[in-house]
Amino acid sequence: MEETLQGLQIGIDNMWLLIAGFMVMFMQPGFAMVEAGFTRQKNTANILMKNLMDFSIGSLLYWIIGFTLMYGDSIGGFIGTPDLFFMSDGFGDNYSDYADIFFQTVFAATAATIVSGAMAERTEFKAYLIFSIVITVIIYPTSGHWTWGGGWLSQLGFHDFAGSSIVHSVGAWVGLAGASIIGPRIGKYDKDGKAKAIPGHNLAMGALGVFILWFGWFGFNPGSQLAAAGTDNAVAIGHIAMTTNLAAAAGAVTAMLVAWVRYKRPTLSIALNGALAGLVAITAGCDAVNPVGAVLIGIMAGFVLPFAVEFFDKILKVDDPVGAISVHGVGGALGTLAVGLFSTSEGLFYGHGAKLLGVQAIGVLAFFVWAFGTGLILFFILKKANVLRVSRRIEEEGLDVYEHGESAYN
Repeated sequence: MEETLQGLQIGIDNMWLLIAGFMVMFMQPGFAMVEAGFTRQKNTANILMKNLMDFSIGSLLYWIIGFTLMYGDSIGGFIGTPDLFFMSDGFGDNYSDYADIFFQTVFAATAATIVSGAMAERTEFKAYLIFSIVITVIIYPTSGHWTWGGGWLSQLGFHDFAGSSIVHSVGAWVGLAGASIIGPRIGKYDKDGKAKAIPGHNLAMGALGVFILWFGWFGFNPGSQLAAAGTDNAVAIGHIAMTTNLAAAAGAVTAMLVAWVRYKRPTLSIALNGALAGLVAITAGCDAVNPVGAVLIGIMAGFVLPFAVEFFDKILKVDDPVGAISVHGVGGALGTLAVGLFSTSEGLFYGHGAKLLGVQAIGVLAFFVWAFGTGLILFFILKKANVLRVSRRIEEEGLDVYEHGESAYN
């Protein structure tokens, strides 16, 4: 009987991890729809192709080496011991090794695809393939090892349950480096340096993408419990799903209200990104905060989002067509810090002092320095090699036909 119950528990946990992984994989078309809808019609096929390739290339390379770099035996708390072509027919704690690597693969693909949105509409396709490889093999596994792989940050007590910083901020800070190096799209700024809006071509597509992402996040966050059998896991999964949903809803409502006051209209694109900002922000502490804390985190993320977009767009002159840096970078950093405030077991607002908040701040800074720094080096090399940006004619007429020989709208 004991052996039967143990087998049943392993089967339930294994199936839950796979189902959650399938949901996170479904976030890829969500990202594709958001990025395509928020950019211009002439670049739609290019956006879709890049999202297809970052998942495909990421799946292969994360299996070949990325997974063991992230989870292998630690080398000084910085990186795992590499082991090529991961092979196993066994089980870890309560799920198969292959279920584990599949779940981690879809997370790695998420980090890579964030960069696509920040650099959309002017990046050469071959450059995107190159930096997708670098992110999957070097940047993401290294920072992931610091935390989930048992590295130096986890030893300090850093808490990022499902990846506000580990996944989302890392991708965004690499995107910030790329957008800074490649420069703005043609026509984004006038001769006086004033930012001009370049509307996306299909808000319906963008809205569908956000709802797909919202749905997929219920695999992203609750799936990170890594188990479903037993009362404790069942309670935890329900708790995480609830905090995730509340933060997203609060982010959307708050961003809409800020836009309504600031721009005199309840702008759909800002409300959509507000929902995503709430989702990104709650990802770090979805297991550690209560529903009230989740709503407050969502409100903070939704409030900050429009101002972050303006800051990058108008002050730093960084052209981010889909707001990826503000949503995933700023939202991820804010949510990671918020764990130190709202964690019911360790947070400052619950009488536990500022220790966790300090550790969270160290993590946020470390991820920024690592991802932004390596991104600057990578994109500087690509720019010097003259493979980063398309020519003026291609950018003006669209990347679809020139890069891929086809259009999304024939």
